[in-house]
Amino acid sequence: MSKSKRHPHNALVMTARRRSIAELCNFVNGNGFRPSDWKTSGLPIIRIQNLNGSRSFNYFDGQPKEDWIVEPGELLYAWAGVKGVSFGPTIWPGPKGVLNQHIYKVIPNERVDIHWLFAALKFVTAKIESNAHGFKSSLVHVHKEDITGQIVEVPTICEQKAIAIILRTWDEVIEKLDALITKSEKQHEALIRSLVFGKKRVESSAESTPQKKYRWFTLPADWQCKQIGNVACEISTRSRGEDVAEILSCSKYDGFVRSLEYFKKQVYSANLTGYKVILRGDFGFPSNHVEEGSIGLQNVADIGLVSPIYTVFRFSSEVIDNEYAYYVLKTGAYRHIFETSTSASVDRRGSLRWSEFSKIPFPVPPLMEQREIVKVLNTSMKRIALLREEKLLFERQKRGLMQKLLTGEWLVKV
Repeated sequence: MSKSKRHPHNALVMTARRRSIAELCNFVNGNGFRPSDWKTSGLPIIRIQNLNGSRSFNYFDGQPKEDWIVEPGELLYAWAGVKGVSFGPTIWPGPKGVLNQHIYKVIPNERVDIHWLFAALKFVTAKIESNAHGFKSSLVHVHKEDITGQIVEVPTICEQKAIAIILRTWDEVIEKLDALITKSEKQHEALIRSLVFGKKRVESSAESTPQKKYRWFTLPADWQCKQIGNVACEISTRSRGEDVAEILSCSKYDGFVRSLEYFKKQVYSANLTGYKVILRGDFGFPSNHVEEGSIGLQNVADIGLVSPIYTVFRFSSEVIDNEYAYYVLKTGAYRHIFETSTSASVDRRGSLRWSEFSKIPFPVPPLMEQREIVKVLNTSMKRIALLREEKLLFERQKRGLMQKLLTGEWLVKV
């Protein structure tokens, strides 16, 4: 690959022509299959979720038109979807199927390398997204002209293949890192479950400790199991509307976040009187969403404010390590406990209040062992964070390469 710029006397000049996407290929829309068309056998119906990796299909057992049929290796373009996820081009990995609406089948009009065309469509997708309209900022819904009107530099077929090979090298690294991250996350979840419930002990000498069975889980016999209300207390401090504090929300996956940054708009009341004060190190959850996993440890601000619907509580630092408690409360086992406790609550609005939440049992190993568990889990988390950073680095490098190679600023030796 050469970084030489195009020049009439340069032997590495890329003989590119500026062409519109419409000149390069034709876009054929999928069919609007309805639920009444869905069967249990026949050709799989390829829908948006299948472009996201789902292999759950409905089937069409009728006689499809030729334009509907998609073979493995064909190029597709989702013109309605989610930015960075399903919107844009995909080389369909299979199986053979029929195409649903909101997805175009891309048919080249002339001799063009399909992998280069895929890269070129990825390159222009960013421009399309910036001007696309949708019901939400993350959703995209465009007209065909938004895609076919884009202009690209079209090099010779040999140069196309060379560019595609270079970009594919980066794709392979990113895919391997993505698979490694997914595997590491699953291992991390399994490690959390085994450590916070004592199935696996941080000290090898404790491996043979007898187990004691409780309603929701089994714990080592040398651990205690106490109700949350015996190791934590509810915090009911209210704002008078004059507090200088961050307005926070608790999300399902990220825990506590700054509300304005997360939602990109103000979703809280202009009058903050009655909002609950949540200090750094306190826990909280929206009483009507805790069964979804929306519970967190507040480590965003020294002083925060949350909606009055939140329950705020604080663990005793002499008995419970906050990070250990956070790992416990975010497990799938506790999501199930929250869901069951919410269903059993006398509150008909589907909320889990402190009166019921405080009765939930909680595993209490010795404080020193809690801290050792946290060390192991934090180390595991750091490994995953490093892998994510490495993946982002390669993604940035690939975007830079696409900019240089697909505009002809950098040339390739064929």
